[in-house]
Amino acid sequence: QQRDKLRQYQKRLSLGLERERALARQLLRDGKKEKAMLLLKKKRYQEQLLDKTENQISNLERMVQDIEFTQIEMKVIEGLKIGNECLNKMHQVMSIEEVERIIGETQDAVEYQRQIDELLAGSLTEEDEDAILEELNAITQEQLELPEVPSEPLPEKAPGMSPLMNRPKPELVAAS
Repeated sequence: QQRDKLRQYQKRLSLGLERERALARQLLRDGKKEKAMLLLKKKRYQEQLLDKTENQISNLERMVQDIEFTQIEMKVIEGLKIGNECLNKMHQVMSIEEVERIIGETQDAVEYQRQIDELLAGSLTEEDEDAILEELNAITQEQLELPEVPSEPLPEKAPGMSPLMNRPKPELVAAS
């Protein structure tokens, strides 16, 4: 509000300065040099007031900006304060001892499960494992054995027959 009032005051002074300058010219034309001098001194004083008014407006604007920035800072500080309170409440709920207890219980449960897994996996005796390995080797050997080669001589080639499997050649069948 002060800034707006100072701006209005500046406008009035500026309008007054223009009128006084015009009046001083008129007085000089009329030969009233002393009155024109007095009027110009008054004009000079009002120009100085105008400069002071501009400085005051600048100071007011700076102050408004500082206040706005301080309000933003206050909101940030309030947010940090609320966040800190929230963290403290969370820390009260979850104490270090509680977290250590939970971690310990989790490790115990994992160890217990590991023991169960070992018991289940180790339920086979050494004899059972040997039998399983023998069976695995036998299956592997079966897969590696090749079929026996026939000992009979191959049949003779008949005309118009494919050497493989004694079948007629496909081109001969299609032609007939």
